[in-house]
Amino acid sequence: MTSYVVAIDNGSQSTKVLIVDEHGVVHASARAGLLPYEHPAPGRAVHPDDDVWRSIVAACRTAMERFTGDPGRIVGVGLCTIRFCRALLTGRGELAEPMLSWMDERVSRPYAAEDDAVEWVTTSSGYITHRLTGRFVDTAANYQGMWPIDQATWRWSDDPAAFTATGMSRPLLFDLVDPGDPLGTVTASAAADTGLPPGVPVFATANDKAVEALGAGLAREDQLLLSLGTYISSMTVAAAAGGGERHWVNFGSRPGQYLAESAGIRRGMWTVSWFRSLLKEAAVRDDGMYDLEAELDREAALLPPGSDGVRAVLDWLAPTDEPTRRGALLGFSGPQGRAHIYRALLEGIAFEMADNAAAMADELGARFGEVIVTGGGARSRILPQIVADVTGLPVRRAAVDDAAGLGAAVCAAVGSGLHPGWDDALAAMVRLGEPVGPSPQAPEYTRLRATHRRAREGVRALSAALADED
Repeated sequence: MTSYVVAIDNGSQSTKVLIVDEHGVVHASARAGLLPYEHPAPGRAVHPDDDVWRSIVAACRTAMERFTGDPGRIVGVGLCTIRFCRALLTGRGELAEPMLSWMDERVSRPYAAEDDAVEWVTTSSGYITHRLTGRFVDTAANYQGMWPIDQATWRWSDDPAAFTATGMSRPLLFDLVDPGDPLGTVTASAAADTGLPPGVPVFATANDKAVEALGAGLAREDQLLLSLGTYISSMTVAAAAGGGERHWVNFGSRPGQYLAESAGIRRGMWTVSWFRSLLKEAAVRDDGMYDLEAELDREAALLPPGSDGVRAVLDWLAPTDEPTRRGALLGFSGPQGRAHIYRALLEGIAFEMADNAAAMADELGARFGEVIVTGGGARSRILPQIVADVTGLPVRRAAVDDAAGLGAAVCAAVGSGLHPGWDDALAAMVRLGEPVGPSPQAPEYTRLRATHRRAREGVRALSAALADED
């Protein structure tokens, strides 16, 4: 008899929920959009009110309503949330203030108490775990950045200096478990809110990018994963913790696994969504939120490489070490329209990430043989082909659009015993589409890639010069 797991994938722009069987087949799904970030002060970005939990509630309820199977056969919930967020909680586990986004400058700094009501400091996954289970437990694999975590042991550091450097003490922090381990069970109150069956175990995953890599089948050092989400990154399998000048190393979504990650684009597909919102603000919080992008995709597919001279430099959110960097649209001469801007955004993503991935490969001594694309941008008809042409490598899509959701399902399937181990679960549940190879346009994209690199350098210098004059 078929058994199911519920996969919760909470991202920066929406929450997706899948109900998946042990073969990786999706039986129901739903999406609930998040509200735009609020900026209560310069450098601060927060999720308004309790928006992350509300989006999870809405997506879970809709997915459960659409599910035609037996809810009694749901054996686990896999929870995946946005990385680099910080939740400040009262002693009862309630938000003391709105959750800090990964874009908030405070998350990259040591914790400094501003409210006496705060008794817990945790991640987005820690907060949602508490909302679902009532427990103060979190996945170790969602702690990157300003946390006193030991990268080798996946547990809180034994070095007092680590706590001093992060401004945190051990009593402020949740207990940690590994991916695939139980976090607790769905409480009666959480079941009433979400529609999930009460008493179902909730299982740990990792940070959203690592869970996405798991659900996309990233398993070898010759594979490159291009995660086309709000934050765009490229990843490959790493041998150990550490990093270098051109890459850093993140926890993976199975115990003991590490992922090397290149520099990224901080508002990558967010910039595409921003452009979409300028054209049409409706349908931003429901399942039809990407219909306009599909229309733009069809229009842009008719244009030649280079978007008739329009170029996009994707620094809509500057990196913290270069705060003067700004984004730009260049090359207008009159006849270009919305499709040219849309295609230029996609080409800008492909050019910049190809350079970032090449820098990471050089530092690792790696040679990539294929690219896997995931995230919202992977739905595009033309972006995978552009990536193939720019990199000169075959590109494959994850078979399930929501790779992070499928990764969360894999974690729940392993934790619940639907599969005896990680390799078995991946073999049974994860599939990739047919490869898209470089087209005859690839030589033109080689030329355009060098041109785009010069455009990025020019805009970077101009932005710094303009900042000096302000």
